Amino acid sequence: MDAGAHEHRGETAIRMGVSARRLPLLALGLVCLVFGITGGLARLTPALAAPSAAIGWHGALMVSAFLGTVIALERAVALGGWWPFAAPLSAGLGGLLVLGGMHAAGLALLAGAGVVFALCSAVFLYRQPSVETATLAAGALAWLAGNVALDAGGAPLPWWIAFLVLTIAGERLELSRYLKRGAFPRIAFIALAAALFVSPADASMRLQGVVLALLAAWLLAYDLARFTVRQKGLPRFVAWCLLPGYGWLALGGALLAAGGAAGAFRDTALHAVFLGFVFSMIFGHAPVILPAVLRVRFPWHPVLYLPLALLHASLAVRAFVSTALGAWGNAAAIALFIVTAFALGARRARAPRGRAA
Repeated sequence: MDAGAHEHRGETAIRMGVSARRLPLLALGLVCLVFGITGGLARLTPALAAPSAAIGWHGALMVSAFLGTVIALERAVALGGWWPFAAPLSAGLGGLLVLGGMHAAGLALLAGAGVVFALCSAVFLYRQPSVETATLAAGALAWLAGNVALDAGGAPLPWWIAFLVLTIAGERLELSRYLKRGAFPRIAFIALAAALFVSPADASMRLQGVVLALLAAWLLAYDLARFTVRQKGLPRFVAWCLLPGYGWLALGGALLAAGGAAGAFRDTALHAVFLGFVFSMIFGHAPVILPAVLRVRFPWHPVLYLPLALLHASLAVRAFVSTALGAWGNAAAIALFIVTAFALGARRARAPRGRAA
């Protein structure tokens, strides 16, 4: 299914009412996002008042409590039934408990969210065995391993990177499955996905950096975005989110390969992956995912290019000019995207039925 088909699916979904069950789950994740961003900014700007838990648990709030909630919610909606929703619920509540100082209970809930999410992915793999679903299942196991490592006082970061990159790569492979490719690209993808899954065994993260850079090159060469960037509307916007994102993934991987987890460019490397790659994907797919998951009205509009441009520009500032200044720009880009999405959704909701907003 290409981006145009996804756009059509989203337009169909927005005719339905807001899901009262799903919106609170997303709200849990958004609360964790706000505090995660605040904690990250407070690390770079000591004058900014922020809860100590938000500062100390910045990574867990951003990755497991926010991104974990959002991704698990999407997977639960796709799978159906009631039990898969325990994953986003546990992830969101776990983040809130960590914020509230109940670390042991919060970390246990995050680990539990990983267990349920892994079971969801196993069900998908059983129902539809393929390279794509196997990659998604590997990403789910990586999230579980990262959350367990966090609970045990270990190093979750390499596992979290594997979780997010495998999840996105698997979804992009599924979207691009109708493209004609030879045997080599598919074999290369399988090899890279497998290497990424085992790469956290190298504590220096140099191996993971090499794999990330190679996977970014694969995505740039074979992803559907190479074609949809020449289309119009939402498909082109998604492509412009993804293609620069692959560039940031390549940069982050190269910096990790060169300097490792403790290198001088660690901040640039990590935020190139988490913000430049992951949040670019979120910006691009939100007009598709939110209508399908929440049954809310969220039409695509060219104004969405503004937060996207601010995200990439502020990342460049962060990498090459000033870490603190760039971080504030990153936060502004995310906030602008959320406000813009809310405004577009509200505008569409007020529009008469049958008339474009």
